[in-house]
Amino acid sequence: MQVLQRKWDRTFSRHSYGFRPGRSAHQAVAQAQQYIAEGYGWVVDFDLEQFFDRVNHDKLMGQIAKRVEDKRLLKLIRAFLHAGVMENGVVSPSVEGTPQGGPLSPLLSNLVLDELDRELERRGHRFVRYADDSNIYVRSERAGQRVMESVTRFITDKLRLKVNETKSAVARPQVRKFLGFSFTAGPEVKRTIAPKALDRFKARIREVTRRAKGVSIETTIEELAPYMRGWRSYFGFCETPEALVYLTRWVRLRLRAALWRQWKTPRRRRAALLALGVGPQLASNTAGSGRGPWYLARAKALSVGLSNAHFKSLGLPTLTDGC
Repeated sequence: MQVLQRKWDRTFSRHSYGFRPGRSAHQAVAQAQQYIAEGYGWVVDFDLEQFFDRVNHDKLMGQIAKRVEDKRLLKLIRAFLHAGVMENGVVSPSVEGTPQGGPLSPLLSNLVLDELDRELERRGHRFVRYADDSNIYVRSERAGQRVMESVTRFITDKLRLKVNETKSAVARPQVRKFLGFSFTAGPEVKRTIAPKALDRFKARIREVTRRAKGVSIETTIEELAPYMRGWRSYFGFCETPEALVYLTRWVRLRLRAALWRQWKTPRRRRAALLALGVGPQLASNTAGSGRGPWYLARAKALSVGLSNAHFKSLGLPTLTDGC
């Protein structure tokens, strides 16, 4: 893979961003944003159905043979493609597709889809491709429908791949997601986090904080921290920081509610609040409240005792600066 990538990468399209040295998902999203800002306000969003499972071996080997003369290497690559998959100790042969997770598969996928890139370039389209996620930007819905029809035909007939019609669409970029991001409407196009990405983040945080009942808060934060840092590293690229501020505050509320459940009884809750520096009267009133944990997570006593600084001292990261 390392040897072939050095030789092949420089021959790939500049519109291709996935699994390539010096290229990233962020660059792909920024390029899509630029097209939209230039007035290409409709996107033809293609989803290739089970792409890695459907690559035709003979067609792929034909493309490789155009670039590789050494028959020993061709034999090795074909063996890689035919290696099969082991499930429960039983090996099933592979008759099509590239092994998912295999080190060579991303490079081979770019080779297969380079033919699509060149065809889109030949037609003069403005497009961005990241692995099997390809978006073409056009000026009108009618143009988008024409492009969808003709490019689907090319993918089916020439590449022998299948477009997932239920997941592909011609739509405004604001209602589609691209690599976890979406875009705002209006004269100034901004990158925003796609709703599904926000939902996945919340689902993961809920999963971890639900398990907090039987472990220390330090253990819970230890589990949350790397996920939140990784999420910030990727989605911090958005241009709507208010979403990151909201999510950071929401995580703290989840932790306050989890601790309230841990403390269980009014007596233990009062003692815990006093130990955290909450005044006696406020601690007593809050501990005796019949409200639920999620409601009380917003209470003044918990905001004072389990302050932002307190969570920071325990190692909880934030998703943006200054919150």
